[in-house]
Parts: sequence; C-alpha cells; structure tokens
Amino acid sequence: MRTVPFIVGLGGTTRPGSTSERALQVALARAAALGCDTLLLGGAQLPADIFDPTRSERSDAARALVDALRRADGVIVATPAYHGGISGLVKNALDFTEDLRGDARVYLAGRAVGCIVCADGAQAMGSTLASLRAIVHALRGWPTPFGATLNAAAKPFGAPGQAADPAAVQACELVADDVVQFARWQQLAR
Repeated sequence: MRTVPFIVGLGGTTRPGSTSERALQVALARAAALGCDTLLLGGAQLPADIFDPTRSERSDAARALVDALRRADGVIVATPAYHGGISGLVKNALDFTEDLRGDARVYLAGRAVGCIVCADGAQAMGSTLASLRAIVHALRGWPTPFGATLNAAAKPFGAPGQAADPAAVQACELVADDVVQFARWQQLAR
C-alpha cells in the first residue's frame, strides 16, 4: 500500500503559463511541500481527442490521464471560466473518467477534488465553480470545502517582474491543503 499520497492536477488552457495552469502549479507545489507525490497534466498534456464513449481506442494522452486518475489519492482541477462554465478542454478531460466506471473505485469515488476557477472578471466565477463542483459530484468525487476563484484580469500571479498576489497563492494552497488532508484520511481508513 502506498503511504505517500499521489495528487493529480489537471487543467489549464492550450496557452502555456495561463492563470489556471499557474494556479495548478502553486497548488501542486503546496501538495509536494506537504509530502505528496504530484503530477501536473496541463493543457498540453490533456487529450486533444474528443471523448467518445462508443470507441475503446484511446490516445496516449487519454490513457495517461485515465491511468493517473486511477492511481490518484486526490485531484485538483483548475479551469478557466468560459461563458459561465468550465472550458471544453477541461470538461473533455473529465469525460474520460468514464473509463473508470468499472473500477473498484468507480470514477473519482473516495477522492477529494479541489476546484480552482480563473475568470477575467467576477461574473463567471461563481457559476463556473458551482458547475465544476456539480461535475465532481456526478463523478462521485468529494469537492473540497474551499474552492478558489481568481480574477485572471488582475494578474494574480504577477506580470513579468512582479510578485504574485499573496491572497491568490494562499487560496490555491488552501485547496491543496484540503485535498491532501482528505487523501491522508482516506489512506488511514483503508
């Protein structure tokens, strides 16, 4: 039995260094500092192929994603808010959890899922966070009590040469704290 929790972070955008990818990096750095093994599956590592439940063939990226989620003790999802909801890239990645439906731990059962939402303004943050939490519930995951919402327009991780906003860093770290704590509780329960 693994004693070091394995935390998978997925999200970001197709743009390297996006606010959501940087938020995910901060959260996973916190999980690593708390003694966890981590894996970041950012925009470039997420499946580009559309999830199709009628096909059993999977791309290398889709297989890697499903394998990582299968082994995960906790998950952190960071998504941009597009038109009041999560991005298609992130939703498509989460759709591949359907490949876990026959596992002993079906979908994301028994795992905490930290939710981070980045938007270019406050209007879409709440609806996107609620949507992401609803998806996590549908996948039998446990959304963490704290969900981070970040205003990407305010450059929370700083423009070149500027420091990150301490409140943004703290929010991402709180998400990681919740995921790690739950993962450890689940390990003790097994």
